[in-house]
Amino acid sequence: MGKHEAAHIVWDWNGTLFHDNEAIIGATNAAFVELGLAPITLERYRSLYCVPVPKFYERLIGRLPTDAEWEVMDEIFHRYYAEHRAACALTEGAAELLAGWRSAGQSQSILSMYVHDELVPLVRGFGIEPHFVRVDGRVGPSGGSKAEHMVRHLGVLAGVDPARTVVIGDAADDAVAALHAGARAVLYTGGSHSRASLEEVGVPVVDTLAEAVEEAQRLAA
Repeated sequence: MGKHEAAHIVWDWNGTLFHDNEAIIGATNAAFVELGLAPITLERYRSLYCVPVPKFYERLIGRLPTDAEWEVMDEIFHRYYAEHRAACALTEGAAELLAGWRSAGQSQSILSMYVHDELVPLVRGFGIEPHFVRVDGRVGPSGGSKAEHMVRHLGVLAGVDPARTVVIGDAADDAVAALHAGARAVLYTGGSHSRASLEEVGVPVVDTLAEAVEEAQRLAA
């Protein structure tokens, strides 16, 4: 297969391939207890969540957290998330979709803002790592946009044309990052954002990963 002939998918991890909504809300509310904040429902979380993440906390508490407060919030959240994630699994049908895309001779990768050293063992543990040409998690501070990370990610993938690349994620920032890197995007409603907030971005919005793959195939054609 020649260079730039195949379509490529860049998958998001949390809330997309990895169905961790329960871990997210559980860790958020556990952190809120320590911070003296009232718990929130998953529906409220999905209606308010945004990137950069400190803006999400601004929506909740009425002001941006200070740098010191953000460090504490981030550390507490990740500590509880590591406990809750053990009960989570891949999104229904994800493994079959990954295998099918690969068997069709097309490539795929993961770009996540979840810390790299924890992401890779998770992906490996589900037995799906061979489906990806690259798995990149976050290295460095948390809370920012995925846009520049996407540019770097695509830049090191041999034979991958951004114009034939589709990012599949559950957050508005996934679409922003895709467009910033010259790729397309499809947003999935099963993760951190409500459908209403995703539809504001102006890219295709779908309710299942199977629909996302179908749309990616169409966009990359």
